[in-house]
Amino acid sequence: MYWNLAIMDWNNITEDLIRSRNDCNVTTTDWNGLAMAQNVRIIDGNGKTVGRGFIEMLNSLSATFAGKPLKIRVRMVLRIMQFIYYPILAIVAVPANVVTIVILSREKCGLSRCVSHYLVAMAITDLLVIIFDLILRHIPFVYLEEQHFLEGIHVCNIHAVLLYAATDCSVWFTVAFTFDRFAAICCPNLRSKYCNVKTTAVVLATVTGLSCLKNIFWYFLFTDQYYDSSRPWFCRVKRNVRFSPVWGAIEFCHYILTPGVAFILILLLNVLTVRHIAVTSRSRRRLHQQSNRKSAKDPEMKSRKNSIILLFLISGNFILLWSVSMVYSINWRMNFLGYESVYLPLFVMELGYMFQMLSCCTNTVIYVITHPMFREHLKNFVHYPFTPIVKRIKH
Repeated sequence: MYWNLAIMDWNNITEDLIRSRNDCNVTTTDWNGLAMAQNVRIIDGNGKTVGRGFIEMLNSLSATFAGKPLKIRVRMVLRIMQFIYYPILAIVAVPANVVTIVILSREKCGLSRCVSHYLVAMAITDLLVIIFDLILRHIPFVYLEEQHFLEGIHVCNIHAVLLYAATDCSVWFTVAFTFDRFAAICCPNLRSKYCNVKTTAVVLATVTGLSCLKNIFWYFLFTDQYYDSSRPWFCRVKRNVRFSPVWGAIEFCHYILTPGVAFILILLLNVLTVRHIAVTSRSRRRLHQQSNRKSAKDPEMKSRKNSIILLFLISGNFILLWSVSMVYSINWRMNFLGYESVYLPLFVMELGYMFQMLSCCTNTVIYVITHPMFREHLKNFVHYPFTPIVKRIKH
């Protein structure tokens, strides 16, 4: 029975890879090197699955590295790096986001309540993405050699809905935060109506509801079986659905909306904010010169400067780390729809995943850099478990 299932599974994988080869114009050299680059399953006569472990991958890399093309070598190196990178990222990202949520929830960092609520919401969604995407998706596919374990868990379509809903919330909370700062800095008339706790709660609840509603279609697009693949899809998809123009258009719109439209909105809002700050700064500088108060400090401009630094670091970090994944996903979906575009090597997809996961733990670093009060609270939080021990030693 296991032998038949293994043969059927291998035939499905081979057929999918052949389709991908035809759709994405993968060269013969790439095809031959793909087995080395991925954690390929080898099925023996007893129906047992033998995975390529970390040491075996290192040995194969050293033995065949020189004879492979550059893009295959890059992909092999990235696959080996993921054995170390993903677990370390999970170990760092989970406590970093938890600590960030606790500190910002106390609202003692000198930030407005609106900003604190947005940052807490972003940290919560980043934590959910780390759990659903990194811990429950990427790490098992990198480490688990016995894939029968995953094949026996029929919840992949539910997992997909939760993962993509959390990802959408993470992206659009960043957009909402950017608009909130734009309204607070550039729109005095809108500031009192929009930048308040009640509106912030409504915006966050609306974004969460729409994200969950938008991603329900993944439940019907995917089956409930996991698929050991490094593509944007990680669940098995029915063949008639995979190549259906209707489902393809829906998925293409998904990648365009998140994060494509989000990128455009963040860039536009940041450009308008910078323009407004530049004009305002020149006007206030002229007023100071006319009143002969060149050396006087301007607390309003200082506050705006701190806000704009935080805004630009968060939005710039988001755009930088998400851009690779977005470009590859849109290009890959266009190939499946029959629109031939620029061929992107498979290692671009791996880089996109690695950068996207990194974006979920960098906001804590940004807060540490930009806010002294957050640094102080973080220091106290780290020292708190050791305080009783220090007091006992002193006594």
